[in-house]
Amino acid sequence: MSTHLTDQRFDQYNLPDSLLQGLNQAGFQQCTPIQADSLPISLGGQDVAGEAQTGTGKTIAFLVAVYNKLLTEPLERKPDQPAALILAPTRELAIQIHKDAELIGRHTGLRLALIYGGTDYARQQQSIADGVDILIGTPGRLIDFFKQRIYNLKKIQSLVLDEADRMFDLGFINDIRYLIRRCPDPTERLSMLFSATLSFRVQELAYEHMNAPQHIKIKSEQRTADKIEERVYYPANNEKIPLLIGLIQKEQPTRSIVFVNTKRVAENINAWLTGNDMPPALLSGDVPQKKRQSLLKSFQDGETTILVATDVAARGLHIPEVSHVFNYDLPQQAEDYVHRIGRTARAGASGTAISFACEDYAHFMPEIEEYIGHSITGDSVTAELLPELKPSAKIERYGKPHSGKGGQRGNSRNNQSRNRHNNRNSNQHRKQHHSHQAKKASTDN
Repeated sequence: MSTHLTDQRFDQYNLPDSLLQGLNQAGFQQCTPIQADSLPISLGGQDVAGEAQTGTGKTIAFLVAVYNKLLTEPLERKPDQPAALILAPTRELAIQIHKDAELIGRHTGLRLALIYGGTDYARQQQSIADGVDILIGTPGRLIDFFKQRIYNLKKIQSLVLDEADRMFDLGFINDIRYLIRRCPDPTERLSMLFSATLSFRVQELAYEHMNAPQHIKIKSEQRTADKIEERVYYPANNEKIPLLIGLIQKEQPTRSIVFVNTKRVAENINAWLTGNDMPPALLSGDVPQKKRQSLLKSFQDGETTILVATDVAARGLHIPEVSHVFNYDLPQQAEDYVHRIGRTARAGASGTAISFACEDYAHFMPEIEEYIGHSITGDSVTAELLPELKPSAKIERYGKPHSGKGGQRGNSRNNQSRNRHNNRNSNQHRKQHHSHQAKKASTDN
């Protein structure tokens, strides 16, 4: 994944002055590779299907094309007829796109509306009634408003589908097709699709709803940034919490994200970090929307330095200056590893990505290493990295409690009991991991 800047400058394109002014004030002078490759195509009126990871500058790439289209080819429209529709899989990504659109479009006079579920129903409805040029949002609430005839899509000049692969993962693709089919014919609009991978199903979507899109792929042979230091530890399950806390104490990250696979694990980590004087921001699907936005703002502003998040909750977030990413749970999809560690080392900065290959998830490591094209340096779990811990704080449960005898009770005593149970076979697992590393090392030498 490449985030370096090219020699191509935004002022070398024939962009409207109001847009250039916003780009300059936002600090965008030179293009990233995805911007340099896509803008000549989209500004020329051709559709684009781009394969690019988070952090490559794709948001600015499609926003510049959208603004240029609307400013240079204005159409007469009613207030409830947006000229551009930008679809995102998550509310956080929609919020970030809206924020970037406000930033670079501040002098254009174009009106934005941000639509997503969970909050501000009446306010969002009013933002459309007041008149909207660029409509940004998530599929569910957009369809809700569309069926109520709060807006229509008959005058759409530009359509953007961001993180198309995630739309499939989250089951939104039928909603997406519903909205796209209400837009003008593909030959009558500029369409742009961006995805981490242009899988068969994503390409099929592009060919179905776009007008002969030009494919762009940014350095597929380099899936991780040059300046990310990657390390992996092989802890027993009951060592993961103390190892995480020990590494945070040792590394002293200025801002870090801890990725987990389930919201329950996120809540458990949140309790342990809080109990050990490291209160994090917790971002999972169960956290109420207003609370999520408050926690995210606290993290973005630097008031909180640790964010604990699931993949879905963190997808699309733009958080600058993340020094460390911790994969507390290895992701079950190799491409998610790239998404996660791409949160650090953005825009040429350096960063550290530390992964825990525990007994539950270590079997995903070979697939990850094959996908990224290189092995990850293994480090030892030493006694110095396993400090004595203070008691866990009370676990905050935002979602519905588990039912049945197997449900988690959410207290530290039961967590410790489970850890002791998991540790019965931990020595055998760790011997297997270290044996694997030793064989690998001897082969390499």
